[in-house]
Amino acid sequence: MGHHDTRSVSWLARWGRLRVMAPRYRCTPCQRQSRPLLDLLGVEPGRICGSLARLLALLAVVGPYELAVRLAYLLLGVKVSAMGVWRVTQRLGQAAANYDEALSQYHADSRSEGAPVENAPPVVVLGVDGCFLGMQVRTTRRRRVGQEPLPPLPPVEQGQFRDVKTGVLLLPQERVETSPGRRSVVRRFLVTCLGEADEIFRRLYAQLRELGWVGPETVVVIVGDGAEWIWNRARMFVRRCEILDFWHAPEHAWGFARLRYGVGSAQADGWVHQIAEDLRAGKVEEVIARLKRLRPKTAELRQSLQALIGYYSENATRMRYDEYLRLGYGLAAVRWKVRINRLSTLACAKPECDGARLERVAYWRCGCCC
Repeated sequence: MGHHDTRSVSWLARWGRLRVMAPRYRCTPCQRQSRPLLDLLGVEPGRICGSLARLLALLAVVGPYELAVRLAYLLLGVKVSAMGVWRVTQRLGQAAANYDEALSQYHADSRSEGAPVENAPPVVVLGVDGCFLGMQVRTTRRRRVGQEPLPPLPPVEQGQFRDVKTGVLLLPQERVETSPGRRSVVRRFLVTCLGEADEIFRRLYAQLRELGWVGPETVVVIVGDGAEWIWNRARMFVRRCEILDFWHAPEHAWGFARLRYGVGSAQADGWVHQIAEDLRAGKVEEVIARLKRLRPKTAELRQSLQALIGYYSENATRMRYDEYLRLGYGLAAVRWKVRINRLSTLACAKPECDGARLERVAYWRCGCCC
C-alpha cells in the first residue's frame, strides 16, 4: 500500500472529542485502504470510542435513553444525544448476539474443543426463564414535525410478540454472605436470545463448555418456574437436579388465598406464610395432604384449589427445599428474572426503533442486566 493522504479525524471519548491527523494508505489495484493509527487505537472516525460506548450501553440498561443521556453528563461529563446512546447500544447488542451465535455453532460441532474439564466444579447452577417482548414493527419511522411531540405508538397487536429466553450460570460455592441471612453471588454468566427453547439451551451448553464447567462428574442444578419446556430440555444433562423456583410455590398459593379470604386479608397472608414455611422445611407432602382436606364451597374456589394441588403434586420431587439448602444449591432465581423481565420491557422505550433493530437493543439490554 502507498500513502494516499493525511486527514484530520475525530471521535468521542470519555475526555471529550479527540482529533488527530491520521495518514491513510491505499492499494491501487484492489482499492483497499487502511489507517494504521486508527486500527491501533481501535476507534472509528466520527463515532464513539469503545470504552465510552460500553459505559453508555450500561446506562441505557437501567433506564430510557433520555435518562441515560443525563446520567452520562452527570457521571462522565460527556454530552451525547439519545440517538447516539441508542446507536452504540444497538451495535454492541448485535456484536454480543453474533458472538453468542458463533460460540453456539462452534461447540455444537463434535470436532470442537472446549476448555479443560480437569478442574470442573462439582456443581453448577443453571437458572432458565422466558418472557414475551412486544415488537413495534413498522415500515417507516415516525418523524417529528416542527416542535410538535411525536405521535403515540400504536398498540402491539397479537402476533407481534417475541419470546426472550434467558439463562444464568453460577457456582454455588461463589455465594458470599454480604449481611446476616443475605447472600450474593461473586460472579455470574448470562446467556439470552430472541428465539426458541432449543436455542437457549444450545447457547447455555456452549457457555458451559467454554467455561470448562461441565465435566463427567458435574451436577447441573436447573432452577425453573415449572414450565414444561424447561424440564423437557433439562434431560440433556445426565447428572442433574431440578428445582422449582421457591418463590413460584407461594405465588400460586396466593391465587387461591385471595379468592378464599379476600384481597389484602391478614388471614390470607398468614395462611400463605405458613405454607411457605412448611415448603421451605421440606414438608411438601404434608402441604398437599392439608390442601386436599379443604372443602371449598364455590366452583371457582374448587377449580383454583385443584390447580394448586396439581401444581404442587406435579413438582413435588423438585420441592425438597430443605435438602437444597443443606447442599448449598439455593432455592430461587427470581431476582434476576424480575430484572430481566423489567429491562426487556424497557427495550421498547425508544419510539424510533424499528423491529429488526429493536431485537438487537433488547438483546443487549437483557444481556447487561445481571
